Amino acid sequence: MPALKQTDFHGTIEWLGVVEDRAQSLASSPREALTLDWGGVAADSHAGVTRPSCGRVAGMHARGTTIRNTRQICLMAAEDLEAIAIELGIGDIDPAWLGTTVLLRGIPDFSRLPPSSRLQAPSGASLVVDMENRPCNLPIPVIEAATKSPARGLRAAAWAKRGVTAWVEREGEIALGDSLQLSIPDQPEWAHYDEVRTRR
Repeated sequence: MPALKQTDFHGTIEWLGVVEDRAQSLASSPREALTLDWGGVAADSHAGVTRPSCGRVAGMHARGTTIRNTRQICLMAAEDLEAIAIELGIGDIDPAWLGTTVLLRGIPDFSRLPPSSRLQAPSGASLVVDMENRPCNLPIPVIEAATKSPARGLRAAAWAKRGVTAWVEREGEIALGDSLQLSIPDQPEWAHYDEVRTRR
């Protein structure tokens, strides 16, 4: 029996982008199509089979340790982006401002997809969800420069709406208008998850 359950949920790609130099700016530049290889998107500064560890895994690895790059791609839901904009009161938010790679529409509760879920394109290219992409303050200067409005409430507005990070399981092309099919792990939630929560 397969360990992945194919669902009836599909996300339609509404926007694609590449962060060319994150040292200069987190903002991404729009594209009509992207070629996914084992390192992610070659032109993106998040690409690579490995990466230096960051604060997200500080409990396991000293910052800067070389680890597997499971954060090659940043995916967001259009519905979440719209909700963040309403929360901030700034009108539409350009997905580029958040360094988005892929913006999808059609999959509910997108930021809470189970880790190891798959998103597969018509080309066969597939992405494996690593985990929720927790909001940070890095996009604030980009948003404020573009809107001339304060965006200090971004982290609160984007909580559970910042999308997920993913890595490439199968190479191929994705393009605007593609429908990505969602498959999820066929397993129950870990029985001791509530114990972990109460120990924090």
